[in-house]
Amino acid sequence: MSTEQKVSWSDSFSEAQTAIQSLSTILPSIPPTLSSSDTPSLALLTDQELATQVSDHLRQPDSGAGDNQLCRWLYDTFNTSKVDLQLVILRFLPIIAGIYLSRIPLRKPLAGFEAVLLAIYAHETTARNGQAITINLPDLSHPSIYHESKPQPHKSASTDLNLVVISPGLDPQGTIRSTKRARIIGVGLELYNSKIVEMPVQSKLDFCEFCIIWAGQDGEFYKNFPNDYREEKGKEDETKNEKQEGRVLLPWEMLQPMLRILSHCLMGTYKNKNNELHEAACRACRSLYARALHDINPKAILAIGSLLKLVNFRKTGVDHTELPVTNVINL
Repeated sequence: MSTEQKVSWSDSFSEAQTAIQSLSTILPSIPPTLSSSDTPSLALLTDQELATQVSDHLRQPDSGAGDNQLCRWLYDTFNTSKVDLQLVILRFLPIIAGIYLSRIPLRKPLAGFEAVLLAIYAHETTARNGQAITINLPDLSHPSIYHESKPQPHKSASTDLNLVVISPGLDPQGTIRSTKRARIIGVGLELYNSKIVEMPVQSKLDFCEFCIIWAGQDGEFYKNFPNDYREEKGKEDETKNEKQEGRVLLPWEMLQPMLRILSHCLMGTYKNKNNELHEAACRACRSLYARALHDINPKAILAIGSLLKLVNFRKTGVDHTELPVTNVINL
């Protein structure tokens, strides 16, 4: 390890120890293993007892106020700019965003939650220099290593640039206005998704829980998807979902990163999948699918329906990319 690396590691270790000491003045008790750990940042990220305490504290009725000590700790810890400590804060993003959105209609003070969400948004704005995230889709009108393109008699501008915007450009935001709320939270979820492999399972379970609450719909009618949803429409209308109170607006700028996270929970670790997480993600997708149908949202219906179809394909155990083995030769 070089001298520069040693200094960086020592600085990160010191920051993590300071964060643990500060947290000990807020929570009822800190697991003793945290203070004695050789990797305090990792301990903060993965310790389940600590996570339960933080989660319980965030769920208290006054947890989102501007003078809330835990929100201050989350804000200060994220702004240390230490990647390992930022992961700790992202680990609690599903609970922060979930409770924040659920309390918007209650008109309660939520400056503490908003400060954390804005800190994450500002970090991404700086990291991306405000630029959009795009991908270049393959286009058969252009040559590749697999084929040569045919001359186009009337070449249009659409074939010159085949870019798809994954995330639009970012503008600095000093407050969370109602018109920017979904975008700010969506950017936070995009960052969460980019680090999702490092997130503990419980954090992903928390996310699935709030997806169901945000959807405000009972999606169990679609347990055997892809049945024709119209056959179940009468049953859906007769059943009043008790979770309507947590229902929130789900514009595409927030729903898109939500579906990316759910796709990881469903498919990302399929070979070593966690059954509890897989089932939670299935329930979340079914609820969001019911919501998309309720809202008559074609884009969401197509995207979520595709996820549910993939789940059913996985259940069959058939790999549709494999060529069939046969002794018959077709001429």
